[in-house]
Amino acid sequence: MLSTITSGAVYGVQSHLVEVEVDVSQGLPCFQIVGLPGSEVREARERVKVALRNVGVKLPPLCINVNLSPADLPKNGTMFDLPVAVGIMTALGKLSPETVEGTLFLGELGLSGELKPVKGVLPIAREAAARGIRKCLLPVENAWEGELVRGMESIGAANVQEAVAQLRGEASEKAGGTARRSGEEAPPPAADNDLDFSDINGQQTLKRAAEVAAAGFHNLLIIGAPGSGKTMLARRIPSILPPLSLEESLEVSTIYSICGLLQSAGSLKTTRPFLHPHHTITGRALAGGGRIPTPGVISLAHRGVLFLDELPEFKRETLDILRQPLEDRQVQIARSTGSYTYPADFMLVGAMNPCPCGFYPDREKCRCTPYEVKRYLSRVSGPILDRMDICVEALPMRFSDIAAGGKEESSEKVRERVMGARERQNARFAGTRLHFNADMDAGDVERYCRLGEKELRYMERMFSRMQLSARAYHRILKVARTVADLAGSEEIAEIHLAEAICYRQSDHKYWQ
Repeated sequence: MLSTITSGAVYGVQSHLVEVEVDVSQGLPCFQIVGLPGSEVREARERVKVALRNVGVKLPPLCINVNLSPADLPKNGTMFDLPVAVGIMTALGKLSPETVEGTLFLGELGLSGELKPVKGVLPIAREAAARGIRKCLLPVENAWEGELVRGMESIGAANVQEAVAQLRGEASEKAGGTARRSGEEAPPPAADNDLDFSDINGQQTLKRAAEVAAAGFHNLLIIGAPGSGKTMLARRIPSILPPLSLEESLEVSTIYSICGLLQSAGSLKTTRPFLHPHHTITGRALAGGGRIPTPGVISLAHRGVLFLDELPEFKRETLDILRQPLEDRQVQIARSTGSYTYPADFMLVGAMNPCPCGFYPDREKCRCTPYEVKRYLSRVSGPILDRMDICVEALPMRFSDIAAGGKEESSEKVRERVMGARERQNARFAGTRLHFNADMDAGDVERYCRLGEKELRYMERMFSRMQLSARAYHRILKVARTVADLAGSEEIAEIHLAEAICYRQSDHKYWQ
């Protein structure tokens, strides 16, 4: 007898529905799985046989053939255990075809028949809902992910017995410990962050640069001596960023679901990610990859902040991996099994000392030779530096700043201004692919960052004096657009351009 069960697979960040076709017939006893299965999928034969035997389902000595369609799509992971088991029981007549029709099945089987959680449930459930499937049966730990999808009835089961009872209608509505609710509701307000801008005394220029960077989602590089507050400020940038929209929350949650990191959260990701990798990170861990490619750190930072502290301590070849993602907002990984594309629209924040000892250009404190300073700074390549929209210097702290506690602006007040600028960007980019000013390419800059005659003459002088590249010129205009948004101005004035140009002075100071 033949049965067909609906399941799914993840390919990069794209999900596909997979038809699990099970045929049980007379012949030499065998159990084989075809359809380009990975090693974990091939091992499902042993898990399914033992699990069914331990829950009282004896497999007769028949020929069992399982086909995973489409057969040209690689299948990896353990999520096919449950659909294979349900397909076998349906083919043997222990479940009627009507009970499994229109239902998505995902789950890993333990040898006792226990259902264990799997990765990538959220994107597969969203794809199934788009294809008209309105019910999914999942392990209890994954059931809430199915509940997040609008129009999807999610059923959780702790083991195979509960799953069969649910399909037969013998269990209560809340069997398996799940409660059904409407999916894709607006994410709740983000929890308050313990880190606040009011903790930072002084450094007004640094905080202003962070505000501009947060408002336009611009890349930010902070240069300064040890103890000047670089890391302290960078860790507080998420507290002034606008919250994730529902669309952004689903994008980020999909990536975390594929990596198996969403289960610990217990809900959609509602706060912007903040990733802070150590400088010993490998290129593969940063960009993603592996035998079975998975998203890397820069994809986990999608729609959030990637903070690289002690930037020159990272290997230069590792840093240069960021060049293409910073431009294209995605990572492309080629393997023999195909090409994988992961989103990587993140805000890069870097912090670094100006020299190995950290005190250059203060020659009273700096012990480094000019060669050591140049060699240290050269670890950050020109193309990476050119992609930093804002480069600001953290000046040494004064005693009066340190002693003036309790007089600084809170993150809430700064975030109000950032949200005001964000609302103006939403209105400007309505109906386009753009979210922030930093997302604009050269064509968008021409459209949204038009300058008057006076401003054009000013930029012409600055272009020649600073020997700007075309990329740097466009980045200055994008930052000026954000400064104007913070000021509530529809037009980019010379004062907005001047502030944006000031954010390019520090890199010229140290690298030229």
